[in-house]
Amino acid sequence: MAGVSGCLKYSMFFFNFLFWICGTLILALAIWVRVSKDGKEIITSGDSSTNPYVAVNILIAVGAIIMVLGFLGCCGAVKESRCMLLLFFIGLLLILLLQVAAGILGASFKSESSRLLNETLYENAKLLAEVTEEAKEFQNAMISFQAEFKCCGLVNGPEDWGNNFQSAKESCECTGTGTGCTPYHGYFIYSQSCLNVIKDLVEKNIIIVIGLAFGLAVIEILGLVFSMVLYCQIGNK
Repeated sequence: MAGVSGCLKYSMFFFNFLFWICGTLILALAIWVRVSKDGKEIITSGDSSTNPYVAVNILIAVGAIIMVLGFLGCCGAVKESRCMLLLFFIGLLLILLLQVAAGILGASFKSESSRLLNETLYENAKLLAEVTEEAKEFQNAMISFQAEFKCCGLVNGPEDWGNNFQSAKESCECTGTGTGCTPYHGYFIYSQSCLNVIKDLVEKNIIIVIGLAFGLAVIEILGLVFSMVLYCQIGNK
């Protein structure tokens, strides 16, 4: 009877060890984001009824699932356990199917996502002219964003700041009077609103996400093939 290929066995182990490490990193990063205060001003701002940590909680679950699958794949390969390999195959197949479904839904609701982003940003723009504690936290985050990306205001430019413009003028000020600068209340400030900058960042990051998702799908398919071949070889041993 045919034996189990040592090359395939240890390739499977190495693949799943990397898979397990990826799951650990995702879980650690998601937990850090969940308990960290960095970026909390922007994440929790606005009047949206949606839990701002839903995406982070999903990442925690995904990281934990990947860790479990990596463990099953490693142990299944080393111990030549058909049960563990079968559980790994089923779990990885379900993840791949969910990933494909999420991609289809994401493509279908692209316009809806753009609309929701616009609504959220327009709603958050109101906070720039307010004086509440919640508004001040968001304003501090926006001041840092403006200074880094050379923009001013969220939707309507400096007018979004209202009477609070003096506290944000330094982050809005241009160093010169050339292209991209416009006069406002005796100052030269960036003419571009941060709404356009955020949209550009989202569009650029979507391409990166699609590339990562495609690469992950290829790795998952290889994992499915390796696990099933090893499963069959163990059964024929």
